[in-house]
Amino acid sequence: MDILRFITAGSVDDGKSTLIGRLLFDSKSILQDQLEALEKQSKNKNADGIDLALLTDGLRAEREQGITIDVAYRYFSTPKRKFIIADAPGHVQYTRNMITGASNSNLIVILIDARLGVIEQTRRHSIIASLLRIKHVVVAINKMDLADYSEQRFNEIKADYEKVAEQLKLQNVTYVPLSALNGDNIVDKSEKMNWYHGLPLLQFLEEVEVFEDINHTDPRFQVQYVIRPQTKELHDYRGYAGEIISGIYKKGDKIKVLPADIESTITKIEIAGEEVEEAFAPQPVVLQIADDIDISRGDTFVHVDNLPKVEHELDVLLCWMDNKPLQQGNKYFIQHKSRLVKAIVREIEYRVDVNSLERTEVTDNVKLNEVVRAKLKTAAPLVFDSFEKLDGTGSAILIDETSNSTVAAVLLS
Repeated sequence: MDILRFITAGSVDDGKSTLIGRLLFDSKSILQDQLEALEKQSKNKNADGIDLALLTDGLRAEREQGITIDVAYRYFSTPKRKFIIADAPGHVQYTRNMITGASNSNLIVILIDARLGVIEQTRRHSIIASLLRIKHVVVAINKMDLADYSEQRFNEIKADYEKVAEQLKLQNVTYVPLSALNGDNIVDKSEKMNWYHGLPLLQFLEEVEVFEDINHTDPRFQVQYVIRPQTKELHDYRGYAGEIISGIYKKGDKIKVLPADIESTITKIEIAGEEVEEAFAPQPVVLQIADDIDISRGDTFVHVDNLPKVEHELDVLLCWMDNKPLQQGNKYFIQHKSRLVKAIVREIEYRVDVNSLERTEVTDNVKLNEVVRAKLKTAAPLVFDSFEKLDGTGSAILIDETSNSTVAAVLLS
């Protein structure tokens, strides 16, 4: 059974947490003790019936204010698919949290209040979806019950958002009218909107095809662990364990080990202890090669005729996620999958306005939630592709050397 990772985004009070709660409730994914606790908490808030938003608003401050602050992850499954949901906050000051949740998502559900239509925060989250190259977008026009389930209102909002999607070059955009509070078009088709001929939301999420989104053209494998049992039976065994980031690897393939730039041949591929002739992304594997090469965690295996970039100088897009401002000349660690190297911020070129994608000059320090184009220099070469070509090797994080906290999301060019 495959997994769909998706994120919900939208403005404050658009109903993101209620939507996720409704999906969990209607798909019978809530345990009895959770349901009893939910009923009790709902009564304490004098809510009518069960307040499904409480399922995802886990922090006390969130429950007291009725808002979402942190990214809340929830897991559920149906007979057709497993799901990992990230409920992203709607406030402007929590933009970094939205980017964190979206970075590993196959799909984004952007909620729009049927009464308000497309607003600034709708555009902001759509821009982030565009920057992160999220391949599937669902525009969920919520609270249709407060717009008299009007087809005309749905079509007006759809027309407005189509202009945004065209400008940002968003692809695979699907529009669903719904009421998360009442359950219309969540699991079952709503009789109140018989003019809508598409799928209810859950059925669409079950059936949307994401396997084709995986890159099987550019083989990339990064070593996570070197296996050396050094036992009597396996005294000369040397295997390289990791997850295939993209592409296909076959026994006998000619490879290059980067950044050392040494050629070899794959002699054996193992999955779960069983030898196979080939493996593909995103399978975890153990590879063995013909030559005894000095290989360590973070080294990359690629095909000899399909090479990524190997560079010290990096052009990057940074989403700043730390309260301490970014300054030119600051030093950090850059974590690129399993590889960790030192880096310095050589230059901050311009700031990207997440409301318009316009470029503005940086005359002061870069603050929390701001997005900038910058140049980094690393102490050792990084093996990567542009994020636009391959997000698996085109993304990284910056880590503060002293606090060890993550300070920036990095998109490589």
